[in-house]
Amino acid sequence: MELKGKKLIIMVEQMFNTFEFWYPYYRLKEAGAEVVVVGSGTAAEYTGKPGTEVEVDAIADDISFSEFDGVIIPGGYAPDHMRRYPKMVKIVKDLYEAGKVVAAICHAGWMLASADILAGKKMTSFFAIKDDMVHAGAEWVDEEVVVDGKLITSRTPDDLPAFMRAVIKALS
Repeated sequence: MELKGKKLIIMVEQMFNTFEFWYPYYRLKEAGAEVVVVGSGTAAEYTGKPGTEVEVDAIADDISFSEFDGVIIPGGYAPDHMRRYPKMVKIVKDLYEAGKVVAAICHAGWMLASADILAGKKMTSFFAIKDDMVHAGAEWVDEEVVVDGKLITSRTPDDLPAFMRAVIKALS
C-alpha cells in the first residue's frame, strides 16, 4: 500500500484507450491510492476504444487541483477531445506548476502540448505525434518510459508496466 493517502486524477473523454485507462486505474488502487475519474462534463459516461465504458466521479469544472497528488492522462483519441476543454488543460498545467506528478501515455502528449509544459522537457509519446511534441518544445526520445522531474511519459500500452512503476516511484 505504498500510495496510501495519495489522491490521483485519471482523465477521461470519448475514445480513450481502454488499456491505458484501466491498467493505471487498478494499479493505483492496488497500491492504496484514491483514484478520481474526471471528465470534461460532456457526459456522465465515456466510451473508449474498442467500446468499454467508464463513469466519471467528477467533472473538471468541479474539482480543485490542490486536492490531488497527480494526474494520469490515458491516450487513444481522448486527449484530442480533452484539450478542447480549457478546465481540463488548466488542471494539467496547474498540477505541473505545483510540482505534482503529471503522467501521460501514447497520444496524451497532446494534453501536455496544450498545457504548454513541454518546453525543454525530455519526453516520449506515440511516434505519430512526435512532430507535435517537438514543435511544442520537447526533446522527444523513443524510450518505453521517460521521467523528467515529475513529468512521466510513455509510448504505447506495451509500456504500461514501466510507466506505472515510474508513476508509483514518483508518488512514493
